Order: sequence, then structure tokens, then C-alpha cells
Amino acid sequence: MLQDYRDFILKTNTLALAIGVIAGAATSKLVSSIVEDLFMPVISLLVPQGGWASAQWALSQSMDASGKITVNAIKYGHFISAIIDFLVISFVVFIMTKFLGVNQPSSAKTKECPECLESVPANAKKCRACCSQLIAQ
Repeated sequence: MLQDYRDFILKTNTLALAIGVIAGAATSKLVSSIVEDLFMPVISLLVPQGGWASAQWALSQSMDASGKITVNAIKYGHFISAIIDFLVISFVVFIMTKFLGVNQPSSAKTKECPECLESVPANAKKCRACCSQLIAQ
């Protein structure tokens, strides 16, 4: 039973996936810290209000039954923060893949159909778009 489990773990790359998830979580914490601690203080200088959570355009205000004021607003600060977070995370992942030398899988070899100019596999004998016969190369 243990041998079967070991074979399952090794053959299905489960261990590599687990390591990737753990490394991804650690990278996410690092990148979030870079965004919150380094970029956002600089960007917050551009916003009249100091905090990103309170950066908003108030559309209307009303008072509920308990006397609490409810603000209907477009909270653009959180949205901008999420965009910057996404851009920084994607940039860090890009740099990591370049640094680690992860190669993109090579695209399958294709050729163009002379009739409709559709891209078809190089070994295809008939175009899937226009059904014309293709010349073997």
C-alpha cells in the first residue's frame, strides 16, 4: 500500500505541485508586502486622502433606521490597489521564470493552407477549414 502511494506521488508530479503551491504562497506574501509597503505609500501621495481603503467618490449618503450614515460610493482606491498588485505579481512571476530558465513549450509545427490561409498541422493532408487537399511537405 505504501509503495503504491509512493508511486502515485512520484508519477503524477503531486510532490512538485505541492512544492509549487507552497512557493506560490510565499511569493504572494512577498509581493503583497512589496506592493503595500513600497509602492502604495508613494502612490498614495497622488490621492488627496491618505489611505487607499478610503479613496472613493461619494455618490450619495443616507441614514439608516439605526442612525448610521451609509455612503454609496465608487471605491476606486481598492480597485487601483488590486490592479497594481496584479501587475507586480505577474512581473515577479515573469522575472522568476526568466531567471530560472523555464522555457516555453515549443509550438507545434504548422503550415498554411494555400486556399484559405488557415494554420493547420504540418502533417495534415486536408485543411480543416476549407477541406482542400494539402500538398505534403
